[in-house]
Amino acid sequence: MIDQESCCIGIELGSTRIKAVMIGPDFIPVASGSYSWKDHLEGGYWTYGLDEVEKGLRACYSSLKKVFESRTGKKLHRVASIGISAMMHGLLAFDDEGCLLTPFRTWRNTTTSEASADLTRLFGFNIPQRWSIAHLYQSILDGEPFASRIAFMTTLSGYVHQRLTGEKVLGIGDASGMFPIDPATCTWDAEMAGKFMKLTGIGIDGIFPKVLKAGENAGVLTPEGASWLDVDGDLEARIPLAPPEGDAGTGMSATDAVRERTGNVSAGTSIFSMVVLEKMPKSVHEEIDIVTTPTGRPVAMVHCNNCTTDMNSYVSIIQEAVRLMGGNDDPDAIFTMLYEESLKGSPDCGGFTVINYISGEPVTGFSDGRPLIIRRPDRKATLADFARAHLYSALATLSHGMEILRSDGVRIDRMMAHGGLFRHPVTGSSFLAGAVDAPVHTMRSAGEGGPYGMALLASYMISGDGMSLEDYLDSRVFCNTEGTRMDPDPAVVEGFRDYLSRFLSVLPVEKAAIDCLPMEGADA
Repeated sequence: MIDQESCCIGIELGSTRIKAVMIGPDFIPVASGSYSWKDHLEGGYWTYGLDEVEKGLRACYSSLKKVFESRTGKKLHRVASIGISAMMHGLLAFDDEGCLLTPFRTWRNTTTSEASADLTRLFGFNIPQRWSIAHLYQSILDGEPFASRIAFMTTLSGYVHQRLTGEKVLGIGDASGMFPIDPATCTWDAEMAGKFMKLTGIGIDGIFPKVLKAGENAGVLTPEGASWLDVDGDLEARIPLAPPEGDAGTGMSATDAVRERTGNVSAGTSIFSMVVLEKMPKSVHEEIDIVTTPTGRPVAMVHCNNCTTDMNSYVSIIQEAVRLMGGNDDPDAIFTMLYEESLKGSPDCGGFTVINYISGEPVTGFSDGRPLIIRRPDRKATLADFARAHLYSALATLSHGMEILRSDGVRIDRMMAHGGLFRHPVTGSSFLAGAVDAPVHTMRSAGEGGPYGMALLASYMISGDGMSLEDYLDSRVFCNTEGTRMDPDPAVVEGFRDYLSRFLSVLPVEKAAIDCLPMEGADA
């Protein structure tokens, strides 16, 4: 028996899927739903239309609802709480009538290098190209007319939350990817806001949402919001909503990695690592973001734009070939085969080096990307090495950024892993442990990822009972959670170092490919 009014729902708008997870009071998922989508280029910018957001959210919720109702025989009409999360950063700007001023510019765009560099110098604090403030300032530098008409800016999670509740608020973790946060006040850094005001005449307090920490109430579902999400009209209003969060914060929550000296890696379309800091790094590194946990603790983040997208493309090619031969073209079966086969490959991937840059990669200084496969002809080409090289390439840029963090004295007691790359936990964890040279833990719930973490944050808001989020996750949620630990294999560590050295050495070839192969149909 499932009591829906004691359940919580987390919904996350990821890069390739919108996914919803419902958990019971024991924190075990009882139903889930998803909707596949993808970004597209419009006017030279990677974007998703807001009509796609609405369509995808409704389809995702509908699929969760069908699963729940098929299991219980009851209509889904009310839950204890809901939380919305989404990919962080980017530009969502509205005028004073609430009209979108320019198509949503996502984190994937690497068009703000000038603004990023200027603001980093001005603040003495790294402002990556993905951040909302970099997009805003770049639009000013470029003289875009809409910049002077902005009345409100938010992130994707903040936009959806506002549609559901009418509240212009944002969780502190997501907010920390818009503009720097002052850890003492847990809101926008006043000194840096003053510098931006002096530079541009724009006060961010006037156009940015209110910042909330995990556990605070962020409003309730309005009748309009309920009907916007559930087209059947069954969902009731007045359900409390947690502060909307970014995918970084939900990943930390989903893996119990919110205490100091804990970290996690989230790997899917993009890949990023999060390490909760004891103290701030000694230096400003352009490769390292400083964001926060959902409760405002400072976090060092290495964010790489490219992870599994290139490998997914090759899986589609293999799938097509298998289909033409009349075989089993189930993509999950193909992924499983490739993951298992990769374990048989050479520790350094033999003669293969893969550059998986579908889009730009600021960590290594690229504003655009061209996927490459380079092979030495004096090494035998095998499927095992080919698959292993793709998995290594998904981790290579992250490993490069993590080495910078380690050189600054940052230490990690525990690294958790979640996301699609770890669908085969032995393979994914083994290669990640080799890439970061540290023990890697995966939980049974690792595959649920961000939406599960958002459901936990929604639960914490209504049942935290004054506990810290760290204690709530440790003592209530994950106290009996099954998982695996993978210690680094010295052979994998050495092999990955050799591979990473090759990866970095052929980046000039990547630059040449970008120069020689311009994109076609950028406006298509």
